[in-house]
Amino acid sequence: MIWLIIHIVEIFLWLLLAASGAYILFFALVSLMWKKPASRLVTYFSEKLASTREKPEYKFLLLYPAYNEDRVIVPSVHKTLGQYYPYKKFHVAVISDHMTEETNNLLRELPITLLTPIFEKSSKAKAMQYAMDQIKEDYDYVVILDADNVVESDFLEKLNDVCNKGYKAIQCHRCAKNSNNDIAVLDGVSEEINNTIFRKAHNRIGLSSALIGSGMCFDFKWFKKNVYKLSTAGEDRELEALLLMQEIYIHYEESIPVFDEKVSNKENFQKQRLRWMTAQIQSLFRMLPYIPHAIVTGNIDFIDKTVQQALIPRSMLIVLTFMLACFITLLSREWCVKWWLLFLFICISLYVSTPRQLRKHSVFGKLFSIPQLVWKMILNILKINHKNTDFIHTEHGSEETTIKRE
Repeated sequence: MIWLIIHIVEIFLWLLLAASGAYILFFALVSLMWKKPASRLVTYFSEKLASTREKPEYKFLLLYPAYNEDRVIVPSVHKTLGQYYPYKKFHVAVISDHMTEETNNLLRELPITLLTPIFEKSSKAKAMQYAMDQIKEDYDYVVILDADNVVESDFLEKLNDVCNKGYKAIQCHRCAKNSNNDIAVLDGVSEEINNTIFRKAHNRIGLSSALIGSGMCFDFKWFKKNVYKLSTAGEDRELEALLLMQEIYIHYEESIPVFDEKVSNKENFQKQRLRWMTAQIQSLFRMLPYIPHAIVTGNIDFIDKTVQQALIPRSMLIVLTFMLACFITLLSREWCVKWWLLFLFICISLYVSTPRQLRKHSVFGKLFSIPQLVWKMILNILKINHKNTDFIHTEHGSEETTIKRE
């Protein structure tokens, strides 16, 4: 009787982990799908037609919600202001929340709009809402960037080309700008795996990309109307849900990089993952009531994103599967086969989803850091409160990006 109960529990755990593993494997394989390139003749005539047709230059508002980001905000804004794009066609606004007067004075010297709200409880959503209240000028698109984000000089030129295709929501390719230690490298690899599975592969079969919190571009009128509906620290997941409920497609543009600083110590990693895990649970509870309507209306995008919120985080998935495979092997050689197969398929999925250039980036030598990080993520489960809307800040900045002070 005891063995029967143990076997039932073991099968239940395997099915729970296998569901997340199957989702990841499916989209990892989808990412390998070959896209037939356009013929040279078609490409030639397309380019010829585009060159004879006047291309609109859209007006962009670039928002930097910056909470306690004194170490990185000024260099990031400097870099953004150096766009090749027509100067009158874009404007930068920084929402300075709990930053020093010294940093604000440096920002006031730049040709930007500096907003200095005072929030009892800060959040990125509140900062964006405040900006929409204060900025009265109209724009075509709004771009959301984190304080540590760095973009290239042709960022807006490329983004304008994509906007000309008619997209109302665009997620740019956020990638690592630092690899100073094992944690930063693994965080960067994790980001690229997300890009492959939740963005590139989804778009490849006609599903919407996931948003990621920065490097996001939205139709200005849509954003101004919907930003006031945000109420949690997972504003990107809320924006995603709003877009999909309104059946607005989210395009992922891999060719436009937005360089993001990766966390480089265990404490910041734990804070960041706690914020993400809390936002994931909150998003799941908020989206579930709309599932029946999504099924009736055939909103596959919304159903898919709801399923995403129920997935087990990948690093936890691979470590838990390995540990349980070892444990079940000690109990029964017959039971353990399916566990080792699941572990193998998860490993294949993550390998396939990792860009080739990063597979050789000494990732395997940094795997010893994973168990410690996963343990911190498991500890985070005890701290998750799906009703909590407090903003959990993770510090950014390194020696290279620190503002020099007298």
